[in-house]
Amino acid sequence: QVQLVESGGGLVQAGGSLRLSCAASGRTFNRYYMGWFRQAPGKERVFVGVISWNGGWKYYADSVKGRFTISRDNAKNTVYLHMDSLKPEDTAVYYCAADVNQVMVQTKPGYWGQGTQVTVSS
Repeated sequence: QVQLVESGGGLVQAGGSLRLSCAASGRTFNRYYMGWFRQAPGKERVFVGVISWNGGWKYYADSVKGRFTISRDNAKNTVYLHMDSLKPEDTAVYYCAADVNQVMVQTKPGYWGQGTQVTVSS
């Protein structure tokens, strides 16, 4: 079992950058796939990206590919989402997620954080 807490959200101007963090607890963290999702006001929660347990495999949604980067530091039990070239359409609550299964972490993850707000102004 793993517990997740997001941080790093805030207000940024369009074209700027922001890094989100997700701190995890649980003795099996190093073997979990870690994902990021986001949910804009009045919209469905959608997949953003995922990273394997050792960081060797990553996959991103087309909407963020080339702008967002996922990384993880297993020594700190933390996964990051670095966001560059932010657009107003990136405004959403961002959630981290975890699952032992590569497919489930992209669709119906077993564990969720509480989310952190990202607002991009123009």
